[in-house]
Amino acid sequence: MTNKQYHAETLSVRAGSEATEYGENSEALFLNSSFRFKSAAQAAARFGGQEPGNIYSRFTNPTVTMFQNKLAALEGAEQCVATSSGMSAILACVMGLCIAGDHIVASRSIFGTSVQLFSNIMARWGLLVTYVSLTDPAEWQAAVTPKTKLFFAETPSNPLTEVCDIAALANIAHKADAHLVVDNCFCTPAIQRPLDLGADIIIHSATKYIDGQGRCLGGAVLGSKVLMEPVYGFLRSAGVTMSAFNAWVFLKGLETLHVRMEAHACKALALATWLEKQPQVARVFYPGLASHPQHTLALKQQTSGGGIVSFEVKQKAGQTQQQAAWALIDATALISITANLGDAKSTITHPATTTHSRVSAEARAMAGIQDNLVRIAVGLEHVDDLIADLSLLAK
Repeated sequence: MTNKQYHAETLSVRAGSEATEYGENSEALFLNSSFRFKSAAQAAARFGGQEPGNIYSRFTNPTVTMFQNKLAALEGAEQCVATSSGMSAILACVMGLCIAGDHIVASRSIFGTSVQLFSNIMARWGLLVTYVSLTDPAEWQAAVTPKTKLFFAETPSNPLTEVCDIAALANIAHKADAHLVVDNCFCTPAIQRPLDLGADIIIHSATKYIDGQGRCLGGAVLGSKVLMEPVYGFLRSAGVTMSAFNAWVFLKGLETLHVRMEAHACKALALATWLEKQPQVARVFYPGLASHPQHTLALKQQTSGGGIVSFEVKQKAGQTQQQAAWALIDATALISITANLGDAKSTITHPATTTHSRVSAEARAMAGIQDNLVRIAVGLEHVDDLIADLSLLAK
């Protein structure tokens, strides 16, 4: 593509695509481990970095490169480093940019496995982490130390869809000579572009909306070339690498990203609006609703509320909170009971016993995750059919 400033939808379809000598119109899939060189001198130049080109698919593969270039164009990033999963993207980011003794300020509302990575694994290597409220910039400011290297936030958060002020957190981080990392998994660049709002680094689980059909695992770290250089260096040595096949699947997913996210958000808003009216629902969490605490901020940072809706189920006589949530989940016949999200198929899960089950009860309570909370990732089915599947709420 030329340097012309195309619209985002056009970039989803065209950016990063490179035809080989055969002139294929759909990106080629390179299922090979290594690449041949014309001479020993060329091999040395490739390995030494004097000549660009492919060497070994652990860290250079044409299909993966096309995916990286396409996603970077969509996020407005200088460079993308593709990884084997969303969690490996976080690992590569931290291992590439931090050393023992460094400090991270993180939202206490991040994904449960991210908490495990920071607190149980990275802590063994001398990483210090302080958890704060996602939505209170004063807590982020108070947590800063001379060793603070990164701010880490998900916005909207999983599962309560809390929204942080990205610009405000970026300002605090930069004054502390730290970098703001934003997990943009829930929104994708079709709804939100954190770098435009002041963030330094973006994390993605490509497994979710970027794929869009629940087929492959993958992740990505995006930012400036300066920041991505050590992240790429870690990937090259550690091998937390995206497979060429998965990159090829993600390339196809990105082509329809904008139309899918628009549909997800439209259906999610309709479902959230219906849920607020149901007698068995105590509270609904969705940024597109006026009742959401950060609704105004969400409209400022995002083009829509996204596709995730969470809500608290009222208990009936003799029920615990968990029993009320499980009864609703088990009564569904259409919505898939699984913890994954971003699929064309709607999914439903109980965060307290799935995605955040390894987080202590006290930490879940501090994050606002109650035992009666249910999360739905709204897919592409007709919303009336989803409503009918949740008919237990209307009784």
